[in-house]
Amino acid sequence: MMRREHGQARGIEGTLVQRGDADYEAVRTSMVWNGLKPERFPEVIVRTASERDVPEAIRLARSRGLRVAVRAGGHSWCGSSVRSDGMLIDLSGLRRWDIDVASATATVQPAVTGGELAPELTTRGLAFPMGHCGSVAVGGYLLSGGLGWNSGALGPACRSVYEIEAVTADGEVVRCNEDENADLLWAARGAGPGFFAVVTSFRLRLHRLPGTVMSTTYAFPLADVEEVSNWAIEAAGELEPTVELTLVLATAAPHMTKERPRPKVNVVAATAFADSREQAVQALRPLQNCPFAGRSLFREAEEPTSLDALYDASGDLWPGQHRYAADTLWSQADFGTLLPKLSNAVERAPSDKSLVLAPVSPASNDEDLLRGMAFSVLGESYVVPYAVWDDPAEDDINVRWLREAMSAVEPLGTGHYIAEADLTASPTRAERSFTASDWQRLQALRARYDPEGVFHSYLTP
Repeated sequence: MMRREHGQARGIEGTLVQRGDADYEAVRTSMVWNGLKPERFPEVIVRTASERDVPEAIRLARSRGLRVAVRAGGHSWCGSSVRSDGMLIDLSGLRRWDIDVASATATVQPAVTGGELAPELTTRGLAFPMGHCGSVAVGGYLLSGGLGWNSGALGPACRSVYEIEAVTADGEVVRCNEDENADLLWAARGAGPGFFAVVTSFRLRLHRLPGTVMSTTYAFPLADVEEVSNWAIEAAGELEPTVELTLVLATAAPHMTKERPRPKVNVVAATAFADSREQAVQALRPLQNCPFAGRSLFREAEEPTSLDALYDASGDLWPGQHRYAADTLWSQADFGTLLPKLSNAVERAPSDKSLVLAPVSPASNDEDLLRGMAFSVLGESYVVPYAVWDDPAEDDINVRWLREAMSAVEPLGTGHYIAEADLTASPTRAERSFTASDWQRLQALRARYDPEGVFHSYLTP
């Protein structure tokens, strides 16, 4: 039952939980998908029942002098929305969507997940560059830019956001598009967890559903990482933007080998989104002629797949009920330089579930696809090390492994991606997730839209 004090929460339809309530700790820990929970404690958690609760919650926070953080229900490995001494507005109850087939658009509330929305679009012959994990809510994903399926062709997901409805620091509900509050729309396309308003709905431009999804996968011994990386990058130069190519350093999946224990491998995985099977085969052709294919431990060429199958594979890499730490790095160095350094880390990882993801061209370099957004591509190469484990007694050793893996490549870094950066690792993580000019613009807009600092800025150590 909602707790009321002196009428201050009278307008809130959802539930209000305060520190000290019997159910506070259960609610607090449920605010983070990661099994590793941050030791940070909001004074008040407002679980909204509708978008009408958001202005009321902000007015309540202002009346109590509480700074506001917001969550939609995604992964946020470092739990950046859970902050001490303030209010957490939980939007996980805002799960409605409306799809207009005639205009190929959708209006989506922030807690809708990719796994929920994608099948609805598929049945209507439509698509959207959803996050790679089906359980990720669109709110934080879109605010951070959104590097999802087929982003090489479609651009980051925020490019397809043409309007938002948001609640500002003074509790005003505003519409933001290219004609109204355009600066706020620009910031909402990439500012991530430091955004200085609460988005209650996104209006999306949808895309035509690919007729076929097909994949080609190789797994090579980890020792071959430099040679494999150089070949993969050369092949990538011949691939269409509709082919998503990713390198993964990890323990071999069970279906890849009968060896026990399973060896560490370098996986080359390509996914083609095409109109027909013939086009998909043609799109994957540059990967057919691997000069050392005979050394592969596993090979599966031109295999039909589906978004459901891709989500299942993501679930295997990032299973629920586990503990995670992750960080990101953009770099001008090539993968042949970066990945051998990270392969050494994977080889000695304390958990065999830990991995390094290296998407090749995770977002299009087409300037037209990157215009009008705070998100930007900060390097030629992009890597994401993930520590994944399940024993609380191993928290320190796994977090230390992540930091050491990052330190091996940090000198080659040119920035981070705000969605998955470990903001607790350094005070500079957030600033280095944007170009210098975009960071300055974000700070100026924050001062304009939130001059009293109602919203928390980015998490720092």
